[in-house]
Amino acid sequence: MHRIIVTIVLLIGLCYSLIVLASGMAGWRLPDNQRGYSPPQPISYSHRLHAGELGIDCRFCHTAAAHGQHAGIPSTDVCMKCHKFVTSSFDVLQEEITKADEEKRKPTPVVSAELKKLYDSLGLDDPKTPNPNAAAKSIEWIKIHNLPDFVSFNHSAHVTAGVECQKCHGPVESMERVRQFESLSMGWCVNCHRESTQNGIDGHAVNASLNCTVCHH
Repeated sequence: MHRIIVTIVLLIGLCYSLIVLASGMAGWRLPDNQRGYSPPQPISYSHRLHAGELGIDCRFCHTAAAHGQHAGIPSTDVCMKCHKFVTSSFDVLQEEITKADEEKRKPTPVVSAELKKLYDSLGLDDPKTPNPNAAAKSIEWIKIHNLPDFVSFNHSAHVTAGVECQKCHGPVESMERVRQFESLSMGWCVNCHRESTQNGIDGHAVNASLNCTVCHH
């Protein structure tokens, strides 16, 4: 009787351990799998606002994606195409205009804290006034999608073939802060090539190579 009780207790303990182990394994990652990686950036740039609500095309900022191997990080000149004039959110600007109208005065220019960082990086006091005592400096953005050094990925080849940005990067237009959406593992890429060859891309046939030298050269 005593042995039966001990056996039952051990079996219960074993089952519980297996359940805990299985639940923990769900969060395990293979080396170089950074799915979910979303580091804070020097400036809190909202893709949800720009790509989502405002509908700005990815390639307006990432101009090299269609023509080069790397999509590239937009220069501050690209930002200033808009933010030389737009200095804060519509709600904040509208609030200042309403307040000024009630007090019968000229609205005070409003600059958001994040855009102030952009202007500081360019050595500007405001969007149109250089600061003679400040020097322009690069914004140290943190790269999110990191492939191993032995992997070569060509953005232009995929964009030209009709692959949407969201296929690899996920629904960026809904992300307040960008994160790595897919594993970007070799298996994931190979399966994508197989599916694309079998089903085509955007209604046209493609021959997505499975030759190792396409990505490893």
